[in-house]
Amino acid sequence: MAAPDAAPPVPYATTLFVRDHCLCLHVQRAARALARRFDAALKPFGLTNGQFSLLMSLNRPQPAPFGPVADLLAMDRTTLTAALKPLERQGLLTISVDPRDRRSRLLSLTPEGRQRLAAALPAWRETHAAIDAEHPDVDPDRLRADLKALG
Repeated sequence: MAAPDAAPPVPYATTLFVRDHCLCLHVQRAARALARRFDAALKPFGLTNGQFSLLMSLNRPQPAPFGPVADLLAMDRTTLTAALKPLERQGLLTISVDPRDRRSRLLSLTPEGRQRLAAALPAWRETHAAIDAEHPDVDPDRLRADLKALG
């Protein structure tokens, strides 16, 4: 690699172009703003927006296999394991061995986890409604569809 001063300078106009056109930048900015908003709404329930999503992904009739939960949340297995630990310590979920495949793990909400999720759900709904009301020119269904297409 050449010395840093040997590289041709990037014109400032390029910086402005990237600032105005970079999908990654704009999605990250929006994600951070939304995360702060939902974190504040869910804080009284002792949850972050990520923890709420994780608990909601476990809200199913049968225990959830580890892999599909990681896929749904777009997390690698190591990151999911780290995210599960504090919720498991709080007694909100359990991690058990899959009786059909002892190498696999199953994730389940505990009664306390179901209760916490149910308590937080109205705040999540209210926050979504407030965001929708603040942005009447944004079609939330279209936005979700577009984001899903990118993901």
